[in-house]
Amino acid sequence: MADKLTPLIIDALSRAVADPHGSPLFASKSAPGLFSAGTAVAKSAAQKCIQEGLIRMVRTDGQGKQLREYYAGTPSGLQFLIDHSSPKQVLDDFVRLLEERRDEVGELLVAVERMAEGIEGMKAAVAAVLPKVEVSSLPSPLEGEGLGGRGNGCPQPLSLKGRGGLAVVEPVTTAELCELIHTRLRDWASSAGVPRDCPLPELFRSLSTLDPAPTVGQFHDALRQLHADGRVYLHPWTGPLYTLPDPPVALLVGHEIAFYASRR
Repeated sequence: MADKLTPLIIDALSRAVADPHGSPLFASKSAPGLFSAGTAVAKSAAQKCIQEGLIRMVRTDGQGKQLREYYAGTPSGLQFLIDHSSPKQVLDDFVRLLEERRDEVGELLVAVERMAEGIEGMKAAVAAVLPKVEVSSLPSPLEGEGLGGRGNGCPQPLSLKGRGGLAVVEPVTTAELCELIHTRLRDWASSAGVPRDCPLPELFRSLSTLDPAPTVGQFHDALRQLHADGRVYLHPWTGPLYTLPDPPVALLVGHEIAFYASRR
């Protein structure tokens, strides 16, 4: 029996010593292991390795019946490998395992490159869509709470010009919108009693009480002007892009997606 076990043990130890992260004790349909499954000889060889301390369990995953143990080689296992096989065989086994690992690393690199390309594609799509999307009017949850509309002390950036006895409401200018945004950022911070950043969707909705309400494009133009003048900070969204709420209102600044604003 010993003669039958030794070749299996040597082959298993070659894998176990080369992979300190651990391998399953027995192979399955989905993953290789140190020993082939389903044979009495393989089970005896695995039991001998564990009892003599040639391999040790380094980690587990799963729970209950799905629990799987992973084993790696020990110093005693390495010594057994050296004593019972030729140096050339040990080196050949290591080279073979290195080739397998190189293929696995290559596959991982390809997957990472594809993921990076996907992220760049998403960023390009967001950059192309955001400036073009306009939201005509949204209800303002901040009205009457320091960021509301008329009657709260904020300037009204509308001009009325008479034409033939009629009062014509003209669109808000960028300069007027800048002043209103700057004032509402001040009110946003003072309503909390401590400095805090205002989410751009909240800031935009607070402007929807104007008549006519500014578009997203006008809102973004005013933010860019305030940022260029050094009057506001624009803070980036740091979470995953797919969790970004109200993407049309976010603002692309350089290589970042700005989602918060605060006064300087």
